[in-house]
Amino acid sequence: MIRKCLTLFSFFILSTYAYNQMVYEFEDSMQEKRFYSLISEIRCPKCTSGSIASSDVPVSRDLKNKVYELILDGSTDTEIKKYVSERFGSFSNYRPALEGSNYFLWFGPFIFLALMLIIFFIKRRV
Repeated sequence: MIRKCLTLFSFFILSTYAYNQMVYEFEDSMQEKRFYSLISEIRCPKCTSGSIASSDVPVSRDLKNKVYELILDGSTDTEIKKYVSERFGSFSNYRPALEGSNYFLWFGPFIFLALMLIIFFIKRRV
């Protein structure tokens, strides 16, 4: 009987740690909206396919905490994204900047579509 009670008690104690999540407290609702917007726009460095909002790996948790600290310190969204890009590279942003090597990324599909239309109309006339 005592053994069953200890087992049940240990499962109860261990289950509380399984659902332990960080609670972020903000000064106003605008900071909270900015936080959740930013963490959904920043790509997880470990997972590479999801945002840090959907990831719970240690590097993602650390990055969420850093974004939280920067928001409380009064940093702008641009400054926070710049910090993350400098630390983890431009790949960390889901919306890449319209500059440098990203021009092909932004305009490549339109160029490809234009070339396909040109080829289509040339073949059609022949």
